[in-house]
Order: sequence, then C-alpha cells, then structure tokens
Amino acid sequence: MTTTADRSGDRGQDRGAGRASDRPALRRLVAGDLDDFAAAAWGREARLSRAADLAKHAHAERAAAPAAFGDLFDLDAVDELLSRRGLRTPFLRVAKQGTVVDSRHFTGEGGVGAEVSDQVRDDRVAALFADGHTVVLQGVHRTWAPVADLATELAAELGHPVQTNAYITPASSQGFSAHYDVHDVFVLQVAGTKRWHVHAPVHPDPLRSQPWNDHAAAVAARAAEEPLIDEVLEPGDALYLPRGYLHSATAQGEVSVHLTIGVHVLTRWAVVDALLDALTADPELRGSLPLGIDAADPAALAPHVEAVAARLAETLAAPDPQRTERAARGLRRRVWNGNRPEAVAPLAQAAAATAADPSTVVRLRRGLHHRLRPAGPDDPVVLELPDRTLTLPAGTREACERLLDGRPAAGGDLPGLAPDDGAVVVRRLLKEGVLIPA
Repeated sequence: MTTTADRSGDRGQDRGAGRASDRPALRRLVAGDLDDFAAAAWGREARLSRAADLAKHAHAERAAAPAAFGDLFDLDAVDELLSRRGLRTPFLRVAKQGTVVDSRHFTGEGGVGAEVSDQVRDDRVAALFADGHTVVLQGVHRTWAPVADLATELAAELGHPVQTNAYITPASSQGFSAHYDVHDVFVLQVAGTKRWHVHAPVHPDPLRSQPWNDHAAAVAARAAEEPLIDEVLEPGDALYLPRGYLHSATAQGEVSVHLTIGVHVLTRWAVVDALLDALTADPELRGSLPLGIDAADPAALAPHVEAVAARLAETLAAPDPQRTERAARGLRRRVWNGNRPEAVAPLAQAAAATAADPSTVVRLRRGLHHRLRPAGPDDPVVLELPDRTLTLPAGTREACERLLDGRPAAGGDLPGLAPDDGAVVVRRLLKEGVLIPA
C-alpha cells in the first residue's frame, strides 16, 4: 500500500504536537504521526509529504527549523560547489537518459599547485548541463555544512547510516530511467518542480548485492504499468521510498534541484552476517576442505555442506550468553563508521583543550557513537569509539557518564570528582574530539 500524507491537517498529528519534536530531523522530512510512520511506513510503503503539511507540523511542535529546504541547499550552493570548492571525482557524476558520462569529459588538471588530474571543470559541466545532462553532486553530506548537519542528526535518530546526493536536472529532462535503489531514500525538492513516477517493487527489500539491473526486464515491464504515485514535487515537498520501489523523475519547465538522502539500512541479513562472523572462533568451521576437491561438483560438496549446516545448527541452538554481544560488535562497526560526527574546528578545538579549566562548559559531539564498557567501580574506565578505545582512571565513570549524556556540563561540576580533576577529564576528552565547547 502506498499513501500520501494527509493534506487537510485534520489527521495524522504527531502525538507530541504542541512540543518540540524529539526527532527534529525526521520531523522535517515526514508529515503526520512519526510513530505511525515508524510502525507502518518504514521499510514498507512510499509516502509523500507536502510542504504545507510539513510546515504545519513544524509550527505545531514549535520546531526551530523551517519546513522548506532552502536553508539546506539551493542553486547558489550548486554553483559554488561546482566552481570554487575544487571538487574531484567521485563527488560529481553526470548522466542523460540513464547513460552516465565518462568523467574525462568534465574533469581536468587543477593548475599550478594543484596538479591532480580529476578536478571538476566548471566550464565543461556548464556545457553538458546546457545540453540536457543531469548533474549529480555526490556525498553532499561531506561538502556542504547545512546538509552535513542534517545528515548527522538524521542518522542518530534513525539508527542507520545516511548519505546525501544532490540532483540538478535541466528543464524538461530526465536523468535516470526507472530503477530501484538498494537503500531507502528521502527525496527533498529544493528548487523547481519534478514529476515522479513510483511503482511497486519487483524484488522487495533488495540487499546491496542485488542491484536493479539484475532484474532489468522485470523493472522495464513494471515501469510500463500504472504507477502507485504520479505526482509533481514542488519546493518543500518530501517523498519517502523504501528500498526496492521503482522510481523515475522528469523536471518540468525549469531547472530542478532535489536532495536524495540515502539510508543504508541495517537488515536482518546483516544480523546473519554478524552471527556468522562471530562463529569464526569455531575451529571445526575453519577447517580446510579435502585436497583435490572439485568445488563445481555438487555431489563432491554435498557431505561438506551437510556437515557445515549441521554444525551451524548445533552451534546456534546451544545457549551462548556472549552471542548477542559478538553480533552487536559486528553490527556496530557498520553503523559507527557509516557517518562522521559533528565537525570540529581543529585550531579552536586544540585551543579549547589547552585552556579548559573547571569553569569550561562542554557537550558531547553530536553524532559521535560511543560506549562505556561495563566494569567494576575500581576498574579503569574504557570508552569505546568508532576508531579507537580510550582508557581513563578508575573513579571517573560517573563523571564520564554525565559528560556523555548529551547535556552541557562544566568540568568543575562533575559528580565524583574535585573541580581540578574534572577539568583534567574535560581536557582529555576535548583533545580526543569526544567533547566540544558548548
């Protein structure tokens, strides 16, 4: 089933209406009840949220951010990125009617002092765009600050890593033919208008190893059928598409710009992967197959397949209190390394770490994944981060818990520590990029 968010405003109010949403990034992208979206639409059905409904819900919850998306991105941002930011491939892709242009046609050397051969040539991009090509700015969550901030917040709220691309399409042009993505997407119409055709999946819930061209014939046949959604998106409108939903879009009578936020969802298959990775400790499952075996012969493989299957069933059926912990570590790597946390200004951060005293107020860096490893009161405090592990003195756990709870705190007010000792912990975590000045 495919639905469009209620335009009347009489239904679908978030149960938190009248207060600031605890999911402000998602609130910008979805009209209606966010709990209903999570339960009924997430991963299951496409939903269209009109700008007026998004604005109404933002106003009802006294949300600070505007409902439209001009504060995130606009035509001027496109021109600046293409002309003055020294972008290189793969931060830019160009396509027309589904055919991707070789990057040699729009990149070149950067000139004296920047002798790299794949910097974007703004004049060549301009010529291709004038010829009806769609320009795709990839990884905008790494190159444009407002989009980066939204991506950081949204990834934290969803619990899944996100990326963002910008699609700039000339008037009355189509960049890509009907296809599906292997990740969920939120489409945010920024400028101009674009007509979207959305069809039901031909291969529901595709994994990343199952791209649409594996089902090209079925995709083409489904795209010829009556669409589930045939709507024109205007600035401020948002469209949610779970992975697998077929879609194509055509700009109308003016240049169209939209942001596509790709959500790289964790799946149950990822849990399977994590469980299998955790079984590498089993020497029987690490054993070699016989010398001279013909891996192409099902009869030769059959006894080994059955033996491995039996061993897997036996191992997974046995009680193992550490199984979830090991699987969680495997899944954690995917999520923790999926998005960078809030940016820090290196020089200002270093100065703050040097100058911090008991009166210095700090807060946790937004989007930084972390975990305090369980331990006894007399054990050192171990803080796990995406790329390393920090060890702090025993007795600082309560202070660390306070610093990591998201609220601003002063080093001199931390529980369990004298003011000067609290300042030492703050300086350490500022230096490590865990905290930032509030």
